[in-house]
Amino acid sequence: MATSSGSSATQINSGSEEALMDERKRKRMISNRESARRSRMRKQKHLDDLMTQLTQLQKQNHEIITNINFTTQHLLNVESENSVLRAQLNELTHRLQSLNEIISFLNDDHGDDDDDDDKTSIDFTQPAVADNIFLNPFHLAYLNQPIMASADNTFQY
Repeated sequence: MATSSGSSATQINSGSEEALMDERKRKRMISNRESARRSRMRKQKHLDDLMTQLTQLQKQNHEIITNINFTTQHLLNVESENSVLRAQLNELTHRLQSLNEIISFLNDDHGDDDDDDDKTSIDFTQPAVADNIFLNPFHLAYLNQPIMASADNTFQY
């Protein structure tokens, strides 16, 4: 009977070891499931964070594009205005040069003598003589032309 009681103790040992192994397997399975659940939760949180970041970046991108479009339009307006101002500057410079040439011509000594009393000069403090169109440069037709410049007159630099 010693042999039968020895084999039954082995069976009990073997059964308790098996039960212990099953318990360890079950605990490991539960631990693995919990770990997988935490991993899925971290992955979902990361995905949610990325989606939030995507939404914010798309909003920023839209704002930047809007600002670029506004700034580009403003630049085009300023360039157009600058072009008009350059054309007006050129026209006014040309007119000033013409007026200075007329004044210089009128103030030049046309006689052969060196007498300064014979020089013709224009006194701009006095009204111009209406009868003499030559002495009143504002009656000259080309000087009374309006300044014509528009945004269509663009210069390339």
